[in-house]
Amino acid sequence: MAGRPSFLVTLLRGGAPMLSTATSELSDDVADPAPMRAVRRIRQMAGPVDPTSRDGLLLRAARFVALLPLAYRVLAVPGAFVAFVGADVAGVVPVAMVAACSLGLTLFGAGWLLRDAPFNGRTAARLLVLDVVFAVLASLVVAAAVPAESFAAASQVPGKHLLGTVTLLTLAVGVLYGGALVLASVPVNLAASWLGTGRADVTGALSEVRTMLGVLITATGALVLLGLGIRLALAYGIRNGRLAERAVQHRWLHDTVLQTLEAIALPGSGDADELRRTARAEAAALRGYLESDTGHEGGPLGEKLAALAAEMARDGLRAQLVLAEPDGETLSEVRQLAVRDAVREALRNTLKHASTDKVLVRTEEREGGIATVIRDHGAGFSPQARPAGFGISESIVARLAEVGGTATVDSSPGSGTRVTLWVPR
Repeated sequence: MAGRPSFLVTLLRGGAPMLSTATSELSDDVADPAPMRAVRRIRQMAGPVDPTSRDGLLLRAARFVALLPLAYRVLAVPGAFVAFVGADVAGVVPVAMVAACSLGLTLFGAGWLLRDAPFNGRTAARLLVLDVVFAVLASLVVAAAVPAESFAAASQVPGKHLLGTVTLLTLAVGVLYGGALVLASVPVNLAASWLGTGRADVTGALSEVRTMLGVLITATGALVLLGLGIRLALAYGIRNGRLAERAVQHRWLHDTVLQTLEAIALPGSGDADELRRTARAEAAALRGYLESDTGHEGGPLGEKLAALAAEMARDGLRAQLVLAEPDGETLSEVRQLAVRDAVREALRNTLKHASTDKVLVRTEEREGGIATVIRDHGAGFSPQARPAGFGISESIVARLAEVGGTATVDSSPGSGTRVTLWVPR
C-alpha cells in the first residue's frame, strides 16, 4: 500500500518488537515457490507493513531476542574477570563488585523476560535505562578504583558489559539507540582512561569504538536476518495453511455431498420422499460443517464407527463391527476423526463398486498403534488396471498420512478388497 514504510526500515527503527508487524501487508508474492533472484526475494520480504497492526503472539515472542546479549554477558563478564585476576594485578575487590553487579543485573533481566506475567513496556524501558547507566558508571568506577597498572585489564570487565548493552539496545529498541550508545562511549572511554591513567587515551578510545561498531553491525545483521526469515516463514505458513484448508474442504465435499449425490443417482436409490429426506439430512450436515469452529465430535472411536455403521445401513450397506476399543488417552481426537472419515470413504467405495451389501470393520492394537481393517468379499478390482482415484489417494491415504498414520488397499478381481488403516497412539 502506498505510503507504508518498509518492514526492513520499521525493524531497524524499532528493533525486535517490530517483528510483530511481520504479518501485515504480507503479499502472496513473498511465498511464491517459483525460483527468483535473491535480491528480488529480499525486496519482497522487506516490503511495506502497517506499523500499527501488530500480532500479539509475535510481540510477546519478540522479547526473547534480548536473551542473546544477556547470555553473552553471562559468559563474557565472568571470563574477563577471571582473566583480570589471572594477570596478578591490584584492585580485585572493586572489579569483583562490578562483575557481581553486572552478573546480577543480567540474570535479573533474563528472569524478568522469562517470567509468566504479561510483558510491560514501561518496565522494560526502565530496565534498559538502568542497564545503560550501570554500563557507564561501571567503567568510571573501575577506572577510579584500580591502580594505573591494573587499568587495562580491569577495564575489560565493564567493557564486556557495555558491549552487551550495545547489542541489547540494538535488538530491543532499534539501531539508532545502539548507535547512539556507541557514540556516547567515546567520551566515556576518554574519561575512564583519564581517571585510570591520568591521561585521555584517544587511540584506545577509538579502538574501543571500532570494536563496538563491529558489535553494532553484527547485531543489526542478526536483527535483519531474523526479521526477514520470520516474514518468509510466515508467508509460507499462511500459503500452506490455505492450501491445506482447501484440501480439507475438497476432501469433505468429496466424502459427503458428492458421495450422497452419487448414491442418489444409483438405480433403485429410493422414492421421491426418501430422496428428499436424504437431501435434507445432507443439507443439515453441510450447514453444521460450515458453522462448526473445530469439526470435532466427542465420544470414543467405537462410538464414531458405530454411528458411521448406522449411517451406512440407511444406504443399504450392513457393516459388522468388531472393535477393540483403545483407551481414551491412547488415541487423540484428531486421529479418531481421521480414521472415522477414512473408514467412511472405504465403505462408500464398497457400496458403489463392490457389488455387495456386507462389510466387516475390525479395530485392533498393532505395532504400537491402532489398526482398522475394512474387509469385503465383493467384486474387487485390479490396482494396476484402475489406479487410485481421489477417494483412495486423498480421502484415505492422505488423510491418514496427515496424522502420522498409513493406509494400504489390497484388492484383486473376484477376491474382494481389504483396506488397512493404522495410526500411532
